[in-house]
Amino acid sequence: MFMIQVSRLNGSEYYLNPNLIETMEATPDTILTLVSEKKLIIKESCTEIKKRIIEYNRKIFIEKSEI
Repeated sequence: MFMIQVSRLNGSEYYLNPNLIETMEATPDTILTLVSEKKLIIKESCTEIKKRIIEYNRKIFIEKSEI
């Protein structure tokens, strides 16, 4: 399964299923609220996360079209 990479404020990186993101807000840090209502504070901007989600969706579309 594809995921997007995000970074905690301390620099550690992890992967997140973007389908679990309910909202994003810049305060100035980026706060992601997941469908589980869990909040994650990350280094990347909302714009960068949107780009990663678009790329994620492209990969999913390409993979499905190759089947």
